[in-house]
Amino acid sequence: MSLDEDARWLEWVTKQFESIAGDDKEIDLEEFKTALKVKESFFAERFFALFDSDGSKTISLDELLKALDLLIHGSETDKLRFLFQVYDVDGMCLDYNLQQTIYDDFSWPAGSGSIDPDELRTVLKSCLRESAISLPEEKLDDLTLALFESADKDNSGSITFEELKAELENFPEVMENLTISAANWLKPPGLEQKKGRHTPRYLTPAYWHNNSRKLLFLCAYTCLNLLLFITAMLKNAEGGFWYMVAKGCGQCLNFNCTFVMVLMLRRCLTWLRATWVVRVLPLDQNILLHQMVGYAIVTFSTMHTTAHFMNFVHLSQNSSYSLWEHLFTTRPGIGWVQGSASLTGMVLQIMICLMVVCSSTFVRRSGHFEVFYWSHLSYVWVWALLVVHCANFWKWFVVPGVIFLLEKLVGVAVSHMGGLYIVEVNLLPSKVTHLVIKRPQFFHFKPGDYVYINIPDIAKYEWHPFTISSAPEQPDTLWLHIRSMGQWTNRLYEYFRQPDSQVVSTKRLSASLKDRRHQRSAQITAKLSENHRFCNVKCFVDGPYGTPTRQIFASEHAVLIGAGIGITPFASILQSIIYRMRKQNCPNCSYSWCENIKDSEMKLRKVDFIWINRDQKSFEWFVSLLTKLEMDQADEEPEGRFLEMHMYMTSALSKNDMKAIGLQMALDLLAKKEKRDSITGLRTRTQPGRPEWGKVFQKVAEEKKGKVHVFYCGAPALAKLIKAQCEHFGFNFYKENF
Repeated sequence: MSLDEDARWLEWVTKQFESIAGDDKEIDLEEFKTALKVKESFFAERFFALFDSDGSKTISLDELLKALDLLIHGSETDKLRFLFQVYDVDGMCLDYNLQQTIYDDFSWPAGSGSIDPDELRTVLKSCLRESAISLPEEKLDDLTLALFESADKDNSGSITFEELKAELENFPEVMENLTISAANWLKPPGLEQKKGRHTPRYLTPAYWHNNSRKLLFLCAYTCLNLLLFITAMLKNAEGGFWYMVAKGCGQCLNFNCTFVMVLMLRRCLTWLRATWVVRVLPLDQNILLHQMVGYAIVTFSTMHTTAHFMNFVHLSQNSSYSLWEHLFTTRPGIGWVQGSASLTGMVLQIMICLMVVCSSTFVRRSGHFEVFYWSHLSYVWVWALLVVHCANFWKWFVVPGVIFLLEKLVGVAVSHMGGLYIVEVNLLPSKVTHLVIKRPQFFHFKPGDYVYINIPDIAKYEWHPFTISSAPEQPDTLWLHIRSMGQWTNRLYEYFRQPDSQVVSTKRLSASLKDRRHQRSAQITAKLSENHRFCNVKCFVDGPYGTPTRQIFASEHAVLIGAGIGITPFASILQSIIYRMRKQNCPNCSYSWCENIKDSEMKLRKVDFIWINRDQKSFEWFVSLLTKLEMDQADEEPEGRFLEMHMYMTSALSKNDMKAIGLQMALDLLAKKEKRDSITGLRTRTQPGRPEWGKVFQKVAEEKKGKVHVFYCGAPALAKLIKAQCEHFGFNFYKENF
């Protein structure tokens, strides 16, 4: 840090200390734990003991500043010595006036001078708890022995400081992280964030290049609305200013209230994705454009209503009808259907505002999806009222309205064609329900597609969209993985979580067909485990519908990023890759070859799959699939692999945290020894913390496997971060939206 940064850092730490210490100007252990925000008290106690150089069981500001100064500005040896003292647990039992290690003007209380296996095991166990990683005791022993045997060079039964230092030198990235973590302990928030001025993202050439289709489309959309507005105003110039504004907004509403429907013609858009149109129009942004048009409708309708209100104020002053008669009665005769324009306009304004409010992210993401779902169905009444309200609206509506109606009729026919049943259910960690549905005979889809599903036993009239997680090449069944995040998904999970006694009791072998219709359709016929069972539950499926991931096989280098349950479209894609790159063995000899059934659409040369999970259990959702993918590539050299996987666990302490260094070293050593990761059981090592996207995409760019396309499914906040990085590197970015 510079002198200026040092001064600001010193001032900030002093203020923080004073706010915590209170009147006594000292920090005790409990206050220290609160300040460090550690999950596991072991590390707080060790750090506290090392900072408390005089053994008073409190830390003064002077002691804190000296310790932090050494950790930030000290030599590499100083920082390693501190790490060694943390691991030398015996030091907690010694008198502070005994052995001390002195550097410069600060003293670390010393321990026994060596680390034995039990001490190392204690530290690693605390590391696991801090990282929210659960491993069997036997695996903890293996981790301890792996690190201990590697560090104990002289086989003396203990690790000295010099041996630990030599071991750390085998992990250069750990040495770098040690420096970073020490400097990050009590760093002022603004110190790292202070950067030079940068060009706003929306003004960079990369942004305009990567969003050219969307920006051109929005430009054309804006120009068209402006043209409609001006034309309508000029045609009604004799009515005065407010009348002109009302007519201009009304003409824009005619267009937008029809266009908002066109953007949701899912079957037509799915078909267009297979044509050249996808290279011209931003079809993959249809949901975003639908939302933007919705906001435009609210804006134009508010302006339209306000302009008419002001015009009615003017008319009421020069006619026999009062203002309230113009607004709430049909007496003035305004409108082409018995003077109902004012009344229908007021109702439309209220309905449109309610639809937009109920469609907000807050409502949809806070477990109230049903509010969004049912309020959005009022579009039928909105269109009906628009036809009554405006004499010309039907001319805009008739063609797309007929197409929309045909789409709905086809959807109803397809979804009710033949009986579909959920034949198997697997309840996975983090309240994820894995449904296995008997696949219809003529149901064809592509990897990454989604369907709408209706399960009458859960909600008779509700349809919800979910990505298909099975491969198209899987002939007999469809898979859906559904995370419990709202009322319907929670009811689904609880429905299949019932004990057998509650569900099986409804089965009657001698029941008549009429009685069966009144029974619950879930008939458990076999139970494979506590959370895995066969069943026979009636359902309806509408789809499939296409998504941006349909373009993956036309890419050269694809980067698939799934956050949590966002892996589902990529599970389908990865399984499809297995089928397309299937390995065959000759029955008469040991020769094997890749069937390589690439079709004309298959241009892929490399796939990087990145899966980010909050906790350890979430990896269980698709661990069998990922294991199979690794086995298919087991004989290939790492640099020549078609598919490369990267796993990240965000609850685990990242490598720039000093508390995690020993654990990460042990996990690395044991993974090399056993050739599998201790957290997931895969060969791919699970990385702690969050990806450093700059480094990830820099590595992808350096591979030079062709044009890079990044496909993402997960939380919107992370999508913005990844999209910004893609723009920086010139990668195409696609976000799963439906």
